[in-house]
Amino acid sequence: MRALGIDLGAKRIGVAVSDRTGTIATPLSVLLRSGSRDRDHRAIRDLVIEEEAEAVVVGLPRNMDGTLGPAGKAAVTEAEALATVVGVPVHLSDERRTTVTAERALMEGGLDAKQRRKVVDKVAAAVLLQHWLDGRAAQR
Repeated sequence: MRALGIDLGAKRIGVAVSDRTGTIATPLSVLLRSGSRDRDHRAIRDLVIEEEAEAVVVGLPRNMDGTLGPAGKAAVTEAEALATVVGVPVHLSDERRTTVTAERALMEGGLDAKQRRKVVDKVAAAVLLQHWLDGRAAQR
């Protein structure tokens, strides 16, 4: 199953895509927030169609103790709204430490701070999507 991973941010939305077998996640793009959630959701829907995705996985920011804070609750609300637009199932996946993991990998890759800022959101989306894919594989 091909899936899109979405890392919702206040200014940017990181997007990743899996291969057709649902095994490997790859960073795809970074969408700049337009100021209109509806417009942003239509842009994600267009990516779902373009990439022939069968599911969307939205990062769920949890507190380190597992509870949902304001950002987590906002992500749930936005994922519910996104589900009415994209035409495929929308799943939530714990995104704790995805940005930290992405930053670390990019630093190890030798990217400077300016270069990292341009790609960290889509790399974080790939980290969260890979985590979700691995969890599905373990359940089989």
